[in-house]
Amino acid sequence: MDDMAGRGEGRAGMTAGGWFPAWRRTANAHSVAPDEYPGWWQSMALGGQHLLAMTGSNVLGPLLMGFDPNVAILCSGLGTLLFFLVTGGRVPSYLGSSFSFIALTVAITGYVGHGPNPDIGLACGGVFAAGVVYALIGAIVMAVGHGWIERLMPPSVTGAIGAAIGLNLAPVATHGLGQGDAGTACGLFALLCMVGFAVYGGALARRLSILLALVTSSLVYVVVANGLGLAPPVDFAGIARTPLFGVPHFAAPRFSSQAMMIFAPVAIVLVAENLGHLKAIGAMTGTSLSPLTGRAFLGDGLATMLASLLGGTGVTTYVENIGVMAISRVYSTLVFAIAGLFAILLGFSPLFGALLHAVPEAVLSGLALGLFGLIAATMVRIWIDHRVDFSQPSTLFPVGVALVAGAGNFTLHLGGITLGGIVTASLAAIILHQILHPRAGKDVTS
Repeated sequence: MDDMAGRGEGRAGMTAGGWFPAWRRTANAHSVAPDEYPGWWQSMALGGQHLLAMTGSNVLGPLLMGFDPNVAILCSGLGTLLFFLVTGGRVPSYLGSSFSFIALTVAITGYVGHGPNPDIGLACGGVFAAGVVYALIGAIVMAVGHGWIERLMPPSVTGAIGAAIGLNLAPVATHGLGQGDAGTACGLFALLCMVGFAVYGGALARRLSILLALVTSSLVYVVVANGLGLAPPVDFAGIARTPLFGVPHFAAPRFSSQAMMIFAPVAIVLVAENLGHLKAIGAMTGTSLSPLTGRAFLGDGLATMLASLLGGTGVTTYVENIGVMAISRVYSTLVFAIAGLFAILLGFSPLFGALLHAVPEAVLSGLALGLFGLIAATMVRIWIDHRVDFSQPSTLFPVGVALVAGAGNFTLHLGGITLGGIVTASLAAIILHQILHPRAGKDVTS
């Protein structure tokens, strides 16, 4: 990534000129900048890899809330393309289902945990409200600048929130790995495959390491499970009965003032997620994306509103894809547009949904274990690149409390409002920083 940093100043003007950059084919064998592309065939394969990398979480989130996973996939593709248009194709991001809405959705709809959620409309109305607040924040940032957001959420805070999100998701990976059976071995094999391809493979293998690991480890799982009977088998009969094309089960939002008030504050978490994503991408590419902060917020907010109107979950810039970029070193925004198009097509394929359900949980969990770890490590890089001073208690407390609240999924029930671990971690980092930051300034000047 050092070669990217070396080109950082030259790319600083990337936000100038027309709305879209003039993409060109890269001549660099080690990394690909946002306004470059590695060739169309590689771009298509990399787009598929980004889609697969986020598919586990993008499907898991809706399933935990009782939403149709095909609608979630479709909305992620539509949202990604909308984000691509609003940001002028200058921010490499994929938008997928946000986990920040899970606790609130379950609480307000009374979802029992399995099957379709009978009150999806109520949750979608609340998600729409969060999207409106989010989009308004983006419009304000575009109008008055991003300085106030930077002061509210400096690198120490955004890094803490991003790392807390990765840690909060960690139990999803570790739980799915099991406790030492053959499935666990296959999951760990998937992790080792990903690491092996990413570290020891050639340029193309590194860029497709997650996709290659998923296919390889899934085939091994089929041999172990279906062939040797050492793990729960893959149901190929169910896949064969599923049609190739079909319309997802759309749902209309139902607007309730109570639900909208409960969901609206989640916009703060989405802002923090997006800001952390921008910082992480800036750290990896050596190019500041701060001038695009308002556009990124607006694009994500509009995408969340669109998803809620179709019966989908709220969306956010996906941290899983940061891990993919960290491994592949391909930051081309065209790759994400391709991934979005693939998602739209696959959203109308029940067969694809069945194939997703057929991927062994242990394999997905093994890959997630590596990706979530990369997420946390990438946030640490934000602290290093911005020279965050951890010798000051005013920095240690906001970061430390946020990490523990996120990792421990610290949940608060305030009247009819439920704040999950991601929300409490975000609020802890922001509020503690605002309380302690003035004191830190006095300590420095005294």
